[in-house]
Amino acid sequence: MFSETLRHFACNETGRDMVVGDIHGNFSQLRRTLNMLHFSPDKGDRLFSVGDLVDRGPESDEVLTWLDKPWFHAVAGNHEFLALRRAQGNPYDVVDHLRQGGGWLDVFRPDERARLIELLLALPLAIEVETPAGLVGIIHAECPVDDWDELRSKPLRAAQLHTSLWSIERMRKGTETTIANVRAVIHGHVTVGGMRVLGNCHFIDTGGWRPTGTFTVLDLHTLKPLIGPKAEPRGKSGLVLKPRPKV
Repeated sequence: MFSETLRHFACNETGRDMVVGDIHGNFSQLRRTLNMLHFSPDKGDRLFSVGDLVDRGPESDEVLTWLDKPWFHAVAGNHEFLALRRAQGNPYDVVDHLRQGGGWLDVFRPDERARLIELLLALPLAIEVETPAGLVGIIHAECPVDDWDELRSKPLRAAQLHTSLWSIERMRKGTETTIANVRAVIHGHVTVGGMRVLGNCHFIDTGGWRPTGTFTVLDLHTLKPLIGPKAEPRGKSGLVLKPRPKV
């Protein structure tokens, strides 16, 4: 349903590469965060997103503007999936998009809805970015394969698509296995108190979309947070059952 499984980005030779956790329609807070980091597209900075750009927050309609920015690159999240299905007139019956904060879509004009469908369909399920220290991947919920190279070889099956958009199994089980042939994979989807690292998977949705929340923005070259709550302990010893993963 989305345009491609994997989109590749060459190494940024001029500016910084950053990745931010789930945005959920709080683009004003994102702008404030980027201002604090002196983010500058004019100097070659690029911003990547782990998905879930829409729903819950007050500014989901701004997704049309952000997805048109040449320096902003996002993977599809489960909330993009929900919005796309409902915008196409084929809502996902398993999850009620309206109850997930999807009411913003109902005030779109027909031309805005058509543009939204076009932009969401163009999102990849995964992004890979070359860095001086090696390849870094981005997938919303969980990597559906154990070897990153498999994402290039064949289309995802339905179960793998579901894993990419919805799974919380790695976090729930505290799985420490690594994804082969990639330096790190960055995820959102599960809201954590501070960045959580399991194997080579980094979970960075720290609830910046909440009224009193703080975004985590990770430097893709160093894999260090540029801003955000203090990272939580690695592995199973740091695994807690709260806050509960969001849908």
